[in-house]
Amino acid sequence: MGLLDKFKKKTEKEEPKVDEVVMDGWKAIEDVCLNMYPGQTDPKHYGTIIPWSLGGNDPLDGISIYEGEDYYHFVTYGLSELYEKEFKNKEYSGYGFELTVKLKKDGLEDEEAAIRGMCGILQAIAKLTYKDGEIFQPDEYIYTGQTTGMDPNGKSMITGFITQLDKLGEIETPNGKLQFVELIGVTDAELKAIIDKKLNVEELFQRLGSDYTDYKRESLF
Repeated sequence: MGLLDKFKKKTEKEEPKVDEVVMDGWKAIEDVCLNMYPGQTDPKHYGTIIPWSLGGNDPLDGISIYEGEDYYHFVTYGLSELYEKEFKNKEYSGYGFELTVKLKKDGLEDEEAAIRGMCGILQAIAKLTYKDGEIFQPDEYIYTGQTTGMDPNGKSMITGFITQLDKLGEIETPNGKLQFVELIGVTDAELKAIIDKKLNVEELFQRLGSDYTDYKRESLF
């Protein structure tokens, strides 16, 4: 070994190592989505520019949109622990869930506006968890009290949601388990029927016959 070889070896040894970002939780979500949507390795994704931890307005790190034949499948990243384990509860990853929506393509007057609008809705719901500790689980309802539709033009009858366990199911991640809680768009009258105990969430879901959020559909009541 020559003098130059010794110098190079010493220099390489002294170079500081850059810590790699651990993304085990994020990858666990990507893997289960890729299993449902083979080949969609680079779905449309809306990331957050300024993280919540640095004073940003959006609590979710991002939202991916996978493309079904007649719907867009939104999946959130940020209600579970995407990176290293930080929560004391070892059983669950973060808050123990991520939100999803299947938005029906038919009837979307402006697809890009509808997609961005739904991302905004998901960020607003996630904010309830971050600020108030609200945990969303299957077989619940979200009543907003608004009378205008949640579509970009405010013309839809869809104003709130019921929840079901998404077909993505419940998974184990290196940071604990999480459920994918699907939001299904419903009308003000349908939500009031639940509140008035005329039927429960599961009965309404069965009557809808679909887990799509469909901005074009009429109310059952």
